[in-house]
Amino acid sequence: MILGVVLAGGLSTRFGSDKALAEWEGRSLLTHAVDNLSGQCEQVVIAGREIGPAPCIPDWPRPGMGPLAGIAAGLHYAQDMDFESVMTCGVDSPDVTQETLAALGKPPCYLADQPVIGHWPVSAAAAIEQILEGTGRHSMRAFAEAIGATAVKSSGKPANINSPADLAALEHGHGI
Repeated sequence: MILGVVLAGGLSTRFGSDKALAEWEGRSLLTHAVDNLSGQCEQVVIAGREIGPAPCIPDWPRPGMGPLAGIAAGLHYAQDMDFESVMTCGVDSPDVTQETLAALGKPPCYLADQPVIGHWPVSAAAAIEQILEGTGRHSMRAFAEAIGATAVKSSGKPANINSPADLAALEHGHGI
């Protein structure tokens, strides 16, 4: 079984307001992310928020540690609930397709252009804990490298909404 985890714990400083609540095509970016993962996963949770359209879990070990903290939270939740793996997507990629998510077959793997979009085995919890509790870089690529994850190429690159201009470009059909 696959647990879907929407990574939504960022501060949205470049966006200027709560990015997760910004709308695209009449729905919040958060709702898009939950719906997208629902197509591939048995359950979806939201990491890093207190309220949302799916159950919410706190980042691990604490907020403010970037996407790895959301993935760690998801891996811990998945362990507790007997899931085999975790599929992740940032709240800022509302246009990720089912085809792209399906290409993330056997974990560990991640989207080469956007490593927060990935499929991680529950057994990776120890590796991510070591990175988050260590003094080195807390980067997605360091985590992927530590667990031997495969970079998956995609024919289309999902959006990465970081500013209102990025959202406007997506609304007008321009790549981001």
